[in-house]
Amino acid sequence: MSREEAESALLAAGAAADGDFPLLEAAIACAIHEDPSRDPQAAHDLGAVGVERLTQRLKQESPEEALAETMAGDLRLGGDLFTYEDPDNADVIAVAERRKGLAVALGVFYLHTARRCALTVAGVDFPGHFLLRIETEEGPLALDPFSEGRVVLPSELTRRALHAGLTPNVADRLDRLMAPVSDRAVLLRLQNTIYARASQARDYPRAERAALRRALLDPNDHRPWLDVAAAREGQGALAGSLEALARATELDGGAALAARAQRERVRLQLN
Repeated sequence: MSREEAESALLAAGAAADGDFPLLEAAIACAIHEDPSRDPQAAHDLGAVGVERLTQRLKQESPEEALAETMAGDLRLGGDLFTYEDPDNADVIAVAERRKGLAVALGVFYLHTARRCALTVAGVDFPGHFLLRIETEEGPLALDPFSEGRVVLPSELTRRALHAGLTPNVADRLDRLMAPVSDRAVLLRLQNTIYARASQARDYPRAERAALRRALLDPNDHRPWLDVAAAREGQGALAGSLEALARATELDGGAALAARAQRERVRLQLN
């Protein structure tokens, strides 16, 4: 798959309804878009083996135990504690090959596998650390894919929320802390992480690619185009930056003021 073909796949995923969003395929397309030289087979194989193993475990284990044992035990997926900032940790092909990564990248495989086995699992956009929500007979439970899929107790959720800066009246609201998000939102969070890390490192070409993927995956949101514009400006591609700012303004009149101010600043650099 070429980078252009990956963009076409992401555009198609962006047009899909949330219930039909192809999470693993779109995540693989994101990885290919970043580096088209790689073979995605490892990611496809990991997803297939996960479904096979989880199907067997569900015959004798509870959903949360079966999912954690499949992903962390059988497939050896876990968080990268020693090279946390490695860009490979946010790339699902590299994660499949290394069997370690960021919580949200690992979560892509958890979600894909669980869905294929008819489990009700969703991502949780928890502040500072991605989690999963699984529905059980006893009620919803929070799982941490970074920590081998272990259950996160309500008291721990509150502690983490307070540590992340949430106010006590919010940190005690488990319904809000465990609110499920769409698969699209999960993949957007992963791309946003890549963008933020690349921008901090002043790797503007990588930041632009991550922002562009967000724009393709969520075509009605103007904000990714503002980030595309900033990344292009960082590369000195001022005409391209103006083009991205125009796209942001077209998508959302509410972005017009911010985009217009940013556009005028870029134009001054062209003169």
